[in-house]
Amino acid sequence: MSDLIAASARFDREVTLRDGTRVRMRPIRPDDEPRLVALYDDLSQDTRYQRFFSVMRRLPPDWAHFLANVDYQRRFALVAEPPGDADTLIAVARYEPGGEPDTVEVALVVQDTWQARGLGLVLFRELLAAAEANGIRRFRAWVLADNRRMLGLIARLGDVQRRAFERGVIDLTFVIKPQPP
Repeated sequence: MSDLIAASARFDREVTLRDGTRVRMRPIRPDDEPRLVALYDDLSQDTRYQRFFSVMRRLPPDWAHFLANVDYQRRFALVAEPPGDADTLIAVARYEPGGEPDTVEVALVVQDTWQARGLGLVLFRELLAAAEANGIRRFRAWVLADNRRMLGLIARLGDVQRRAFERGVIDLTFVIKPQPP
Protein backbone atom coordinates (compact mmCIF):
# COMPACT_ATOMS: atom_id res chain seq x y z
CA MET A 1 0.00 0.00 0.00
CA SER A 2 2.78 2.47 0.80
CA ASP A 3 4.13 2.01 -2.75
CA LEU A 4 0.72 3.02 -4.13
CA ILE A 5 0.59 6.07 -1.88
CA ALA A 6 4.11 7.04 -2.93
CA ALA A 7 3.22 6.59 -6.61
CA SER A 8 0.16 8.81 -6.20
CA ALA A 9 2.32 11.57 -4.66
CA ARG A 10 3.06 12.86 -8.17
CA PHE A 11 -0.49 14.21 -8.15
CA ASP A 12 0.21 16.39 -5.10
CA ARG A 13 1.06 19.77 -6.58
CA GLU A 14 -0.17 23.25 -7.39
CA VAL A 15 -2.04 23.70 -10.64
CA THR A 16 -2.92 26.93 -12.42
CA LEU A 17 -6.47 27.56 -13.59
CA ARG A 18 -7.49 29.52 -16.69
CA ASP A 19 -7.86 32.74 -14.70
CA GLY A 20 -4.35 32.37 -13.23
CA THR A 21 -5.53 31.19 -9.80
CA ARG A 22 -3.31 28.50 -8.32
CA VAL A 23 -4.93 25.68 -6.33
CA ARG A 24 -3.46 22.61 -4.69
CA MET A 25 -4.42 19.26 -6.20
CA ARG A 26 -3.66 16.12 -4.21
CA PRO A 27 -4.85 12.54 -3.68
CA ILE A 28 -7.66 12.21 -1.16
CA ARG A 29 -6.78 11.11 2.38
CA PRO A 30 -8.82 9.44 5.13
CA ASP A 31 -8.73 12.65 7.19
CA ASP A 32 -10.71 14.39 4.40
CA GLU A 33 -13.98 12.91 5.71
CA PRO A 34 -15.14 16.14 7.43
CA ARG A 35 -13.94 18.22 4.46
CA LEU A 36 -16.12 16.10 2.13
CA VAL A 37 -19.14 16.78 4.34
CA ALA A 38 -18.33 20.51 4.34
CA LEU A 39 -17.90 20.51 0.55
CA TYR A 40 -21.29 18.85 0.12
CA ASP A 41 -22.83 21.47 2.44
CA ASP A 42 -21.37 24.23 0.22
CA LEU A 43 -22.78 22.82 -3.03
CA SER A 44 -25.95 24.27 -4.53
CA GLN A 45 -28.96 21.97 -4.81
CA ASP A 46 -28.43 21.85 -8.58
CA THR A 47 -24.77 20.79 -8.23
CA ARG A 48 -25.71 18.19 -5.61
CA TYR A 49 -28.31 16.77 -7.96
CA GLN A 50 -25.92 16.79 -10.95
CA ARG A 51 -23.38 14.75 -8.95
CA PHE A 52 -25.52 12.40 -6.85
CA PHE A 53 -28.83 12.39 -8.83
CA SER A 54 -30.58 13.28 -5.57
CA VAL A 55 -30.41 16.05 -2.99
CA MET A 56 -29.67 14.89 0.52
CA ARG A 57 -29.71 17.35 3.41
CA ARG A 58 -26.22 16.22 4.42
CA LEU A 59 -23.66 13.78 3.13
CA PRO A 60 -24.07 10.76 5.42
CA PRO A 61 -20.99 10.09 7.61
CA ASP A 62 -20.68 6.52 6.30
CA TRP A 63 -20.60 7.88 2.73
CA ALA A 64 -17.91 10.40 3.68
CA HIS A 65 -15.91 7.60 5.29
CA PHE A 66 -16.23 5.39 2.20
CA LEU A 67 -15.40 8.21 -0.22
CA ALA A 68 -12.34 9.42 1.73
CA ASN A 69 -10.79 5.96 2.11
CA VAL A 70 -9.41 4.64 -1.17
CA ASP A 71 -6.73 2.11 -2.07
CA TYR A 72 -5.04 4.45 -4.62
CA GLN A 73 -5.26 1.79 -7.33
CA ARG A 74 -8.73 0.26 -7.85
CA ARG A 75 -10.30 3.24 -6.06
CA PHE A 76 -8.70 6.64 -6.46
CA ALA A 77 -9.70 10.26 -5.89
CA LEU A 78 -8.12 13.65 -6.34
CA VAL A 79 -9.18 16.73 -4.41
CA ALA A 80 -8.49 20.43 -4.85
CA GLU A 81 -7.90 23.00 -2.11
CA PRO A 82 -8.18 26.78 -2.57
CA PRO A 83 -5.06 28.96 -2.22
CA GLY A 84 -3.75 29.01 1.34
CA ASP A 85 -6.60 26.93 2.81
CA ALA A 86 -5.70 23.30 3.44
CA ASP A 87 -8.84 22.85 5.58
CA THR A 88 -11.26 23.28 2.66
CA LEU A 89 -12.00 21.15 -0.39
CA ILE A 90 -13.39 22.79 -3.52
CA ALA A 91 -13.51 19.80 -5.88
CA VAL A 92 -13.27 16.02 -6.04
CA ALA A 93 -12.63 13.74 -9.02
CA ARG A 94 -12.76 9.99 -8.47
CA TYR A 95 -12.94 6.59 -10.00
CA GLU A 96 -14.44 3.44 -8.50
CA PRO A 97 -14.62 -0.15 -9.73
CA GLY A 98 -17.42 -0.54 -12.27
CA GLY A 99 -19.67 -3.44 -13.04
CA GLU A 100 -17.18 -4.77 -15.59
CA PRO A 101 -13.76 -6.02 -14.42
CA ASP A 102 -11.73 -3.78 -16.76
CA THR A 103 -13.81 -0.61 -16.34
CA VAL A 104 -14.05 2.06 -13.63
CA GLU A 105 -16.82 4.55 -13.00
CA VAL A 106 -15.78 8.20 -12.92
CA ALA A 107 -17.36 11.14 -11.12
CA LEU A 108 -16.49 14.79 -10.60
CA VAL A 109 -17.87 17.65 -8.54
CA VAL A 110 -16.64 21.25 -8.34
CA GLN A 111 -17.93 23.72 -5.77
CA ASP A 112 -20.20 26.25 -7.49
CA THR A 113 -18.00 29.35 -7.06
CA TRP A 114 -15.08 27.44 -8.62
CA GLN A 115 -16.96 26.23 -11.71
CA ALA A 116 -16.16 27.51 -15.23
CA ARG A 117 -12.51 28.22 -14.33
CA GLY A 118 -10.91 25.07 -15.75
CA LEU A 119 -10.64 23.19 -12.46
CA GLY A 120 -12.88 20.34 -13.63
CA LEU A 121 -10.78 19.90 -16.77
CA VAL A 122 -7.51 19.78 -14.81
CA LEU A 123 -8.84 17.30 -12.24
CA PHE A 124 -10.55 15.07 -14.78
CA ARG A 125 -7.46 14.95 -17.01
CA GLU A 126 -5.26 14.06 -14.02
CA LEU A 127 -7.77 11.46 -12.81
CA LEU A 128 -7.64 9.72 -16.19
CA ALA A 129 -3.82 9.87 -16.07
CA ALA A 130 -3.84 8.25 -12.60
CA ALA A 131 -6.15 5.51 -13.85
CA GLU A 132 -3.94 4.88 -16.87
CA ALA A 133 -0.87 4.69 -14.58
CA ASN A 134 -2.77 2.03 -12.61
CA GLY A 135 -3.45 0.01 -15.77
CA ILE A 136 -7.04 1.14 -16.23
CA ARG A 137 -8.08 1.87 -19.80
CA ARG A 138 -11.90 1.89 -19.87
CA PHE A 139 -14.22 4.30 -18.12
CA ARG A 140 -17.92 4.59 -17.50
CA ALA A 141 -19.96 7.61 -16.47
CA TRP A 142 -23.62 8.19 -15.78
CA VAL A 143 -24.35 11.82 -16.57
CA LEU A 144 -27.64 13.72 -16.44
CA ALA A 145 -28.59 14.72 -19.97
CA ASP A 146 -28.61 18.42 -19.04
CA ASN A 147 -25.12 18.31 -17.45
CA ARG A 148 -23.41 19.93 -20.43
CA ARG A 149 -20.14 20.59 -18.60
CA MET A 150 -19.52 16.94 -17.72
CA LEU A 151 -20.63 15.76 -21.15
CA GLY A 152 -18.24 18.31 -22.66
CA LEU A 153 -15.33 17.09 -20.51
CA ILE A 154 -15.92 13.51 -21.56
CA ALA A 155 -16.19 14.51 -25.22
CA ARG A 156 -12.97 16.52 -24.96
CA LEU A 157 -10.87 13.87 -23.19
CA GLY A 158 -12.61 10.62 -24.05
CA ASP A 159 -13.35 8.53 -27.10
CA VAL A 160 -16.90 7.32 -26.43
CA GLN A 161 -17.39 3.68 -27.37
CA ARG A 162 -20.93 3.21 -26.11
CA ARG A 163 -23.75 5.58 -25.29
CA ALA A 164 -27.20 4.74 -23.89
CA PHE A 165 -29.99 7.00 -22.71
CA GLU A 166 -32.65 6.19 -20.17
CA ARG A 167 -34.84 8.39 -17.95
CA GLY A 168 -32.78 11.53 -18.48
CA VAL A 169 -29.43 9.85 -17.77
CA ILE A 170 -26.75 9.19 -20.38
CA ASP A 171 -24.63 6.09 -19.74
CA LEU A 172 -21.24 6.47 -21.43
CA THR A 173 -18.38 4.02 -21.82
CA PHE A 174 -15.17 5.57 -23.11
CA VAL A 175 -11.40 5.30 -23.39
CA ILE A 176 -8.89 8.12 -23.15
CA LYS A 177 -8.72 10.07 -26.40
CA PRO A 178 -5.19 10.13 -27.82
CA GLN A 179 -3.75 13.58 -27.21
CA PRO A 180 -1.66 15.28 -29.87
CA PRO A 181 2.01 15.62 -28.88
